[in-house]
Amino acid sequence: MSEKGKVVLAYSGGLDTSCLLKYLQDEGYDVVSCIASLGQPSSERSDIEAISDKAKSLGAVAAYDVDIRDEFAEDFVAKAIYANGMYENKYPLLSALSRPAICRHLVRVAQKEGAVAVAHGCTGKGNDQVRFELECKALDPALDILGPVRSWNLTTRSSEIEYAQAHGIPVDATKASPYSIDENVWGRAIECGVLEDPWNQAPKGAWSITVDPEEAPDEARDVVIGFEAGLPVSIDGRRMKLYDLVAALNGIVGSHGFGRIDMIEDRLVGLKSRECYEQPGALALIMAHKQLESLCLPGDVLHVKLDLEHEWSRQVYNGLWYSPLKDALDAFFASTQKTVTGEVRLHLYKGSCTVTGSRADSSMYDFGLATYDKGDTFDRTAAKGFMDLFGLPNRVWAERRLEREKAVGLLGAAQIQAMGVKEAEAAGTNQASAEGGASAGK
Repeated sequence: MSEKGKVVLAYSGGLDTSCLLKYLQDEGYDVVSCIASLGQPSSERSDIEAISDKAKSLGAVAAYDVDIRDEFAEDFVAKAIYANGMYENKYPLLSALSRPAICRHLVRVAQKEGAVAVAHGCTGKGNDQVRFELECKALDPALDILGPVRSWNLTTRSSEIEYAQAHGIPVDATKASPYSIDENVWGRAIECGVLEDPWNQAPKGAWSITVDPEEAPDEARDVVIGFEAGLPVSIDGRRMKLYDLVAALNGIVGSHGFGRIDMIEDRLVGLKSRECYEQPGALALIMAHKQLESLCLPGDVLHVKLDLEHEWSRQVYNGLWYSPLKDALDAFFASTQKTVTGEVRLHLYKGSCTVTGSRADSSMYDFGLATYDKGDTFDRTAAKGFMDLFGLPNRVWAERRLEREKAVGLLGAAQIQAMGVKEAEAAGTNQASAEGGASAGK
């Protein structure tokens, strides 16, 4: 064993962590790599055994590859669907969602190996450093966390590429295509390179799991998603487990050009960043889930839930998955989903995805109450009394306001009148004095 002991590295096989593996060895650590399969769609990232072999070839004393695709879907994605998790109402949290799942296994491996620390390849400018460190500390407060990328002299992607080439480290990134990619079954994140200028249009080569809308099929497609107790369980009547459903929906929705996000994101560390995401399945599922909730939940529950969804998203984005507040929000959301069972139809066409129908046995939509045609059961005569009572506080307030304004107005008129009398009297006195003075002069 090396002088500093073992460190468990969150290893992806990409540029940052491949350079970091070598760096940690040079710093005197025995490196144990840990790669998690979360449904990465790219072929070079989906083969976790090959990535583990790469880690071993670079000197890792042990390499763990953990297949947590179903765990990720059922323990993490499911909660995101309940919460309609969307950071800044745009981003369905693919990276933020995966970090607590990865950290769960980093800590388990560290405890098994007797490691002194876990390490990540996050920079000092990003959000992931916060997520890895807070999530791991929440699971094992005694474990040390190393983030060497924050302090080493490889400050640019180009310098990392040069370091990798000098040390014989095979990486996918090149100076011509320097994208930083993160992906799992919930979607794909793309940053760096030409994307760092917000005016630059994302090159076609940056996208991978969505078809260019202009090249999408000319024929539209409808897809029906079935839900039970708030979770999707079927596509067009075909039942499947959650992971498989999300993966299938990525293919269906992405093939019609829907699911691209290009946003200016407010990072936790205080800076703005241009981020591109591909999340066809996630965006479609959240859209459908919101529609079904609108059909099945009372209005006041929906309104409160909407406020709490934003807080939940901030908690997850900020690396607080394992926190009391996030757990409490999960409990609330779970309690709202018992009646959210039904089907939603989505219409896909050349980059668009729209809801065109929804139905549920527990629907709160009542045709008799809603219709303006035959079969209307709504008691219109009750409307006047309702408005009288609903508007009563506001009416009383308005009456009192007018009374106050009237009183102030009368008082003001009296004051003005009184001031006029005094000024007239003063003017008369001054005039008399002046006349008296003039007479004396004569």
